[in-house]
Amino acid sequence: MTAGHGNPGRPLPYSDPAHQAAHQFLVEEAALLDAADYAGWLGLLCDDIRYLMPVRVTTARGAGFDTLADMAHFDEDLYALRKRVQRLATDHAWTEDPPSRTRHFVTNVRTFRSSAFRSDGAEFLVESAVLLFRSRGDTREADLVSAGRTDVLRETAAGLRLARREILVDEAVLRTQNLAVFL
Repeated sequence: MTAGHGNPGRPLPYSDPAHQAAHQFLVEEAALLDAADYAGWLGLLCDDIRYLMPVRVTTARGAGFDTLADMAHFDEDLYALRKRVQRLATDHAWTEDPPSRTRHFVTNVRTFRSSAFRSDGAEFLVESAVLLFRSRGDTREADLVSAGRTDVLRETAAGLRLARREILVDEAVLRTQNLAVFL
């Protein structure tokens, strides 16, 4: 569980329709990202999205923190995410030319009812693990990025939408050339 979310209580049973819907959302989202359907992916985001990846640090046991306060690899809203997607479609996205081939493996999904964000029960806190395989070209070794994610999924008239994502990578030093892809 990431900082700021407290103890969400017991996860929903895997047979619960809300958990199944959340799990399906994450699988379908991964398929969009792997297909580079960024317009489709943007359609899954809430207008007030916060997409955050704090900088991970290695500290002594008992230090009480493992991320740097107020420092992130990215901390984006919908405007910034749209700009990033628009840039990928231009000749100026040299970090993605040739484009990455990615595969998002999403597992260990746990869903919690969340009243921390809204009192009407229309949001769910969803924990998952993600392993990103990323290949670029023929001469460089592929990247693997392992992370835990804590998402807030919101029920809307159009279905579940991503309202917040916090990504906590499992390494303090990222071995990938850049973070031009979405986790």
